[in-house]
Amino acid sequence: MRQPQQHAEGAGPFTTRLTWQPPGGGTAIWESRLARRRGLITVHPPGAPAARHSRADDTAVTRLRRLNAIAATAFVLGAALFAVGAAVAQFGSGDATSCASIYFAGGLCFNTGGYVSLLQVINAPRHVPGGEGALITQRWRWWSYEPARADWLSVFVLFAGTLVFAVDLLDSFLQGLTVQQINRLVWAPDVIGCVLFLISGHLGFVEICHGRPRLLPRDLGWWIVAVNQLGSALFMVSAIAAYTRPATDSLINADIANWGTLTGALCFCVGGLLQLFERP
Repeated sequence: MRQPQQHAEGAGPFTTRLTWQPPGGGTAIWESRLARRRGLITVHPPGAPAARHSRADDTAVTRLRRLNAIAATAFVLGAALFAVGAAVAQFGSGDATSCASIYFAGGLCFNTGGYVSLLQVINAPRHVPGGEGALITQRWRWWSYEPARADWLSVFVLFAGTLVFAVDLLDSFLQGLTVQQINRLVWAPDVIGCVLFLISGHLGFVEICHGRPRLLPRDLGWWIVAVNQLGSALFMVSAIAAYTRPATDSLINADIANWGTLTGALCFCVGGLLQLFERP
């Protein structure tokens, strides 16, 4: 029996969209983000004038809705706390310990959002290439290792970035550090975390644009990725400006560091709010 012809799209080793002809005729299209975020797969039945969406079962939809709500809420809260911490640091309404405490609470929220996002990828309904165009719900898992998937790798790198930020935020409570120790224990993890966030955002664009850089102004998922990537870039600007110069024992530019954190956090807050609407 001849196997159904498949057309894969993506970038490098990543497949983010797959098109095939089901045995019953017509066309089925699986898209990574649409399936894992919305629990949907596109089906063009034979002879039908328009496409329709085949939805995952109720178990998968309920699971995706809960995970999406938890992740989005965690990112909104974490970003809001980061914005408050940056405002406190900029306008001098609290000491260094107060700022560190606010940032640390925000970091815990980011850790939660990162891990729940990973759970969302791991437990998203899967497609059956060559099948009739349906999504299948698998058993619940707390972990998986799937680096060949752009969505898994993007969210895993994001989660890793939140963990690196946690190291930076914990070290910020240390007292009596030398300039070299501050740059090694606080500044370096901050920069590494920002790099991981930017890599995660790039993989997010690979997933949603299928390897071809383009503007998708009518796609809510594209806006979420774009806003979060802007926030990551602002975090990186903030991190660079927060480097302590050994010659002067002062930051390169404290104002840029604080405002970069504040505006970047607001971007993540907007991204989290938009994510609340990207549900099954």
